Amino acid sequence: MLRLGIFLCGALPILGLAQTPAPPYPVKVVRVVVPFPPGAGVDIVTRIVVPRLGEAMGQQFVVDNRGGAGGIIGTEVAAKAPADGYTLYVGGTALIVTPLLGKVPYSARDFAPISRFASVPFVLVVHPSLPAKSLADLIALARSRPGTINYASTGNGTTPHLTAELFRREAKVDITHVPYKGSAPALTDLLGGHIDMFFCNMLSATPHMASSKLRALAVTSAQRSAVMAQVPTVAESGFPNFEPVTWFGLMAPAGTPDHVVARLHAETVKALRRADVQAQLASQGAAATIDPGPEEMAGYMRTETERWGKLIKALGPKVAAH
Repeated sequence: MLRLGIFLCGALPILGLAQTPAPPYPVKVVRVVVPFPPGAGVDIVTRIVVPRLGEAMGQQFVVDNRGGAGGIIGTEVAAKAPADGYTLYVGGTALIVTPLLGKVPYSARDFAPISRFASVPFVLVVHPSLPAKSLADLIALARSRPGTINYASTGNGTTPHLTAELFRREAKVDITHVPYKGSAPALTDLLGGHIDMFFCNMLSATPHMASSKLRALAVTSAQRSAVMAQVPTVAESGFPNFEPVTWFGLMAPAGTPDHVVARLHAETVKALRRADVQAQLASQGAAATIDPGPEEMAGYMRTETERWGKLIKALGPKVAAH
């Protein structure tokens, strides 16, 4: 009995420590870094979902747009932030793709996945002055005028750039790349007629398609978009298996406490299950994506790394600067 008593006495501090409740979170403003300018697809999704987290958790969640260098600047800011739950990051395909193209000051391992928000197809949009009413028209035009049709991207090595390069290869056309710091400035020049075409994510392009300021020729998803059902897919326009899409999700710097990640995941799932949030996302051409847990998002990111890695290898080593 004496030995048992000594053992229990020695164990009491350990048991007490194990039962210590997690500190409250959040107790101050939470910064959410978006690595592209306002108006970009990731920014649109963030501003639909993130305010709901603030409402549910009783603190302000402030969106901090840090655009530039194809998302590298903002991603580095978030990766190097303290892992305390007060700096979060909304990233997606660019976080996977950019490190595959060259050395950057971060990797996906620098982030703790929380949950995806949405998946979004790209839509090929052109200025109405371009005499192309279909993908076949565009291809014929590009072949008759090699090197003269310009396409926009959100930066060298970004997913719109890779998607356009894949199209260039598959369609056997000579089109010229013009990189921008995000979809908003690219769309500004496209709307002004300074650029001819852009594989833009549906979120950023939808308002301009609805107002007929831009003409949509095709979407990159496997199925037609419910928002623009009259627009064919690239696959049904003659290019089977052409299905690049992008996704966006919430993350925190690696090392963020587990109880913080768990709380953020739970509230993100609640927000994504709200009918009004799903309707807002759908109206923009995005589909709400709910991960059962952070580990599922991590698994998806591994799958994406493999898929985009194969594409980059197929396109060749110069794609980052093409």
